[in-house]
Amino acid sequence: MDNAIEVRGLCKQYSGFALNDINFCVPEGFCCGLVGPNGAGKTTILKAMTGMIKADSGEIYLLNRPCDAPVREELGILFDQPYFQEDWTPLNIERSIKPFYRNWDTAIYQDLLDRFSLDPRKKFKKFSNGMKQKLAMAVHLSHKSKLLLLDEPTSGLDPAARDEMLDLMREYLLKEGRTILFSTHITSDLEHLADFIVYISHGNLIFSGEKEEFTDSYCIVRGRKIPEKKRKDAIGLREYSSGFECLMELSKVGGLPKDAVTERAAIHDVIVFMERRQNNASDYKT
Repeated sequence: MDNAIEVRGLCKQYSGFALNDINFCVPEGFCCGLVGPNGAGKTTILKAMTGMIKADSGEIYLLNRPCDAPVREELGILFDQPYFQEDWTPLNIERSIKPFYRNWDTAIYQDLLDRFSLDPRKKFKKFSNGMKQKLAMAVHLSHKSKLLLLDEPTSGLDPAARDEMLDLMREYLLKEGRTILFSTHITSDLEHLADFIVYISHGNLIFSGEKEEFTDSYCIVRGRKIPEKKRKDAIGLREYSSGFECLMELSKVGGLPKDAVTERAAIHDVIVFMERRQNNASDYKT
């Protein structure tokens, strides 16, 4: 299976922040969620992929070519806010962008404008945030991009607009050879859409692999009192006057008290408990 994305040893140093030796790949034809808290390094990774910043070291390959090779025509790049001239209309946008894409399809663009109820003569600045996101996606889909790199594509959208955006991403993946990497804080989007997870925290890669592997390796544990010998296995341990809760690897649940209960961990659970540990917020009492 070919990889649409390969990141090898990516490093970037800023004052007060460092992206450290990031390695992951995304197979062609799949959707990967890039997750982590604010300031984890997600946007830095996407900017390095798109050439907006220069990495200190490491290699990035997109569609089997170095990211600085001329692959822009096959990429769709969308950050949290699309950037078009405020006074442009969708028709102006097409006239300005079309010459840069040999595969531009006006029929697809017009169909998407109709589908999203986007007035082709309305100025960009008069569209809502959700409409602006849809317009940006219409642009990327109209030049038949093979790889979408999306930074928080559903952030700030109302539930109906977010659901429509996710539907559009699903439809995009139906055609062979198309791949998505998107960063998000909304873990329900990952549950519904992602095949793979790349989890970044404080500039470090914590996990890279299939979504099921990310969740199926852990469980939530709750009980009245955790034995001292099990504290080392408890991830993000939180203790209350009435009991405790933590995340734990399934391979380490042996030796728990009989009153302890376990339940399946969702993506949200794994991230929350992992961050609690990363932020040294574990083992506190309330």
